[in-house]
Amino acid sequence: MPVYLDHAATTPISAPALAALTSVIAHSGNPSSLHGAGRRARATVEASRETLAQAAGAHPTEVIFTSGGTEADNLAVKGLFWSRNAADPARTRILVSSVEHAAVQDTVEWLDKHEGAEAIWLPVDAAGILDLAALENELADGGADSVALLTCMWANNEVGTVQPIAEIVTLASRYGIPVHSDAVQAFGSIPVNFKESGLAAMSISGHKIGGPVGVGALLLGRAVKLTPVQHGGGQERSVRSGTLDTAGIAAFAAAAQDVTSNLASEHARISGLRDAIIAAVRELVPEAVLRGVDPAGNPDGRLPGNAHFTFPGCEGDSLLFLLDMAGIESSTGSACTAGVPRPSHVLLAMGLDEDTARGAQRFSLGHTSSEKDVEAFVAALPQAHARAKAAGMAGHQSSIQTASTQ
Repeated sequence: MPVYLDHAATTPISAPALAALTSVIAHSGNPSSLHGAGRRARATVEASRETLAQAAGAHPTEVIFTSGGTEADNLAVKGLFWSRNAADPARTRILVSSVEHAAVQDTVEWLDKHEGAEAIWLPVDAAGILDLAALENELADGGADSVALLTCMWANNEVGTVQPIAEIVTLASRYGIPVHSDAVQAFGSIPVNFKESGLAAMSISGHKIGGPVGVGALLLGRAVKLTPVQHGGGQERSVRSGTLDTAGIAAFAAAAQDVTSNLASEHARISGLRDAIIAAVRELVPEAVLRGVDPAGNPDGRLPGNAHFTFPGCEGDSLLFLLDMAGIESSTGSACTAGVPRPSHVLLAMGLDEDTARGAQRFSLGHTSSEKDVEAFVAALPQAHARAKAAGMAGHQSSIQTASTQ
């Protein structure tokens, strides 16, 4: 069996989630229908809503079910911008961190291009932490009057850096600016409480915490006005129309309850595995550089399951393929279009040059990870790295042969 070290992309479904999914999916019923089957489906949805709300520190009415994190991000960013801009046309600016997931980044860029928004990309430091001074400068001297919203992820999907959400929300609240956070990576990995955060909106997703793919939620404050992105039957507070996935929602809630009830013990266990990977990479490949916050100096500044390195003179895709051939499944964390490697915008925002950024490799752990997985990775890394480095960067002829190139 391959060793799976890409839990940040998706994590295997948990036993409680699978049990809930298979139990509910065997029964038909539209939760918007009024007959018995519909009422039973509605009861399942509402019970799941309460379970998820409790796990996320929210009121049940604040849970808006979506198809996943990408839809939740789109709904929050577009909906908040349209609502705030309609109330005051002077509110055109969107403050956004420069290390956002594509679901937020591309949404903001679309609004900038098509809807009269002005994207203000906030810088980060070398560890990927938002520059609070730069944020304050954008808000000072009347600048806040033109801001529609601020969006900043809770934790970065590539380098695992945890953002100072409390400080960000406190600063924005002085000016009455709503804050949205993509908490897809954070929820289920570190303590996340929607009510205590002061956020106006927060996105979460099922398949990152042991739930199924295709279900997520936007946690939306009860007093927050949001313009819908899609229209139809008026489900979910008339914010997100569409027939609800009863089985998926039940599984999502079961996964959330399971992961949050075991959060402290799993955080400690997975952090230990991550630290073992970090130590091994530093010993076996001394030139490799850990990116993001070093947990040795700031244990709370990094997600427990994230170890992200850059390997000098080594193409990330080459290392990925060679590790894969050795039975280790990891990720570069960067986009690749038509076979042409592209550096991560996150790493570029952190100040890396393109060649260095192209040497990225992310190893991410989750609830199925074990010490044996780390041992297998440690055994495979030296040869894979040596071959990847010998192959060189993509600008040179590569000697690597994979199933797609043979």
